[in-house]
Amino acid sequence: MISKNQLKLLRALAQKKYRKQHNCYLVQGEKNILELFAANVPVKQLFASPAFIAAHNDKILADDIVEADEESLSKASTLVSNNAAIAIVTMPEQSSIDTSGLVLALDGVSDPGNLGTIIRVADWYGLKQIVVSQDCADHFNPKVISATMGSFVRVNVIRTDLAEFLADYDGDIYGAYLGGQSVHKTQFATKGVLVMGSESHGIREQVAPYINQKITIPAFGGAESLNVAMATGIILDNIKRRA
Repeated sequence: MISKNQLKLLRALAQKKYRKQHNCYLVQGEKNILELFAANVPVKQLFASPAFIAAHNDKILADDIVEADEESLSKASTLVSNNAAIAIVTMPEQSSIDTSGLVLALDGVSDPGNLGTIIRVADWYGLKQIVVSQDCADHFNPKVISATMGSFVRVNVIRTDLAEFLADYDGDIYGAYLGGQSVHKTQFATKGVLVMGSESHGIREQVAPYINQKITIPAFGGAESLNVAMATGIILDNIKRRA
C-alpha cells in the first residue's frame, strides 16, 4: 500500500527541483522498469502491483518493494496509463564526454518529448552519449524517460556549457541548418560533433561561431521544417552510411 508520505514523494519527483533535492528520479511503466533491471541499474524503491511482482520476481533489483493495487499506482503515476510499477532511482554521477568518435550535441532542445525521442534515436544508431546545453529539457523528466522507451539506460546524457565544449574541441563540428551542404553529398568524418538546435531557435548565436561544417537535409516537398528528433535520425543515418 502506498502511504501518504510515499505518494507525496512520488508526486514531488515529477518536478525538477525535488528531483535535484532528493537526487532521485522516477521510472514508470513495465517496459522502462524492466529495462532498468536488464541493465542492472539498482532501484531505491519499487512500487508495483502483485501481478508485476509475481511475473518478474526473479529480475527485480530493488532495495525496498512496496506492493500496491493498480488504482493506487495509476493515481501516483505521471503517465496517462500505468498500473504496473513505479521505481524511484538514484541519479547517476555525470560522466565525462568521450570525444573519440561521433558526439551528438543538442543546443536548447527544450521539449521533453523531443529529447526523449532523440535519446531513443541515438540508441538505435549505437551512440552511448548525448551532450546537451544547460538549458535543454531535464533528461530525468518523466516525459523524457517515457519517450526513450528504455533507451535512457544505454545513453548517457551529459549536461555542459555547449559553447565552451565546442570552443575546446579540435575537429569537424557539423551544424544542422536550413541552408548548408546536403547531407547526401557530405563526406562525414568518423570523429566529429553533430550539433542540433531547437525547432524554435535553431543553432543559437553563442554556438554558431564554432560550426565549421554547415549541413542540411534537402527538401523535395512543401513542408516548412522537420521535427528536430526526426531530423536527427535522418542525419545520423547519413553519417552512419558514410562514416
